[in-house]
Amino acid sequence: MVDPVAAVEAAMVEIRQRQTRRVFAREAGVQDVSAQQVIDAVEAAGEEPIGVNGVAEALGVDQPRASKLVAAAVGAGLVRREADQQDGRRTNLVLTEAGRERLETVHSYRRRRFATAMRDWPETDQERFAVLLTRFVAGLSRH
Repeated sequence: MVDPVAAVEAAMVEIRQRQTRRVFAREAGVQDVSAQQVIDAVEAAGEEPIGVNGVAEALGVDQPRASKLVAAAVGAGLVRREADQQDGRRTNLVLTEAGRERLETVHSYRRRRFATAMRDWPETDQERFAVLLTRFVAGLSRH
């Protein structure tokens, strides 16, 4: 009998090795992968303001590295800096139109890849997998 936890672990390791943000970005035709990481972090923040420190936390890098990554994303025209309306000392990052277009390109590519991986699955299996994977990821975030 297969140990389900060991099977999930093995699958997650393989996903991590093969399906990184960098791999998807490159395959989608993105040249500046570091800037992609920044716009992914800005998008993930949603309506919450995010600055360099938030990017550092989201990407698991130190503040000086995050500053360089953000500067590259600003230089590429994917994000812009805006003064925080609540705290003038803070600067928030906001996606530009080019940043939103880049995100849509990468999202479309990722979704096509995932759809291809599940194309032979019955729709009910696809729906159940989406529910279970979402629940699994939420569980990882709690611990």
